[in-house]
Amino acid sequence: MREHISGTFDVTMGKEAVHEAAEDSGIGRMSLDKQYHGDLNATGVGEMLAAMTGTPGSAGYVAMEFVEGTLGGRSGSFFLQHSGTMNRGQPTLSVTVVPDSGTGELTGLSGRLSIRIVGGKHLYDFDYSFEAPETTNA
Repeated sequence: MREHISGTFDVTMGKEAVHEAAEDSGIGRMSLDKQYHGDLNATGVGEMLAAMTGTPGSAGYVAMEFVEGTLGGRSGSFFLQHSGTMNRGQPTLSVTVVPDSGTGELTGLSGRLSIRIVGGKHLYDFDYSFEAPETTNA
């Protein structure tokens, strides 16, 4: 059964050093610290790589985020994989639960998370489900 939840989150981003060979390439690296509120009551920590272009409004980023807390009353952790682009101001974003990354009561979690920013406030929508663990016959 697919579930849908919405809530808010706070995020703090910090500039991090990139590899010496990438310093003048236009690639930037950031740390992510998040606090999710609502039916996803969790902390998130991660790393983001971004590339800016010479065209205003065009850029790309990828990130990996480790999320730990409760989701719909179930506790555990999972990873989110982010991939985003801005094409002359038009955003495209994909945030997906990494397959088989759920632990504890979040084992079997799959889903997609979307992010909206409204009036400076960060909001999420999360569509998720749980798959039954595979069993093997001995």
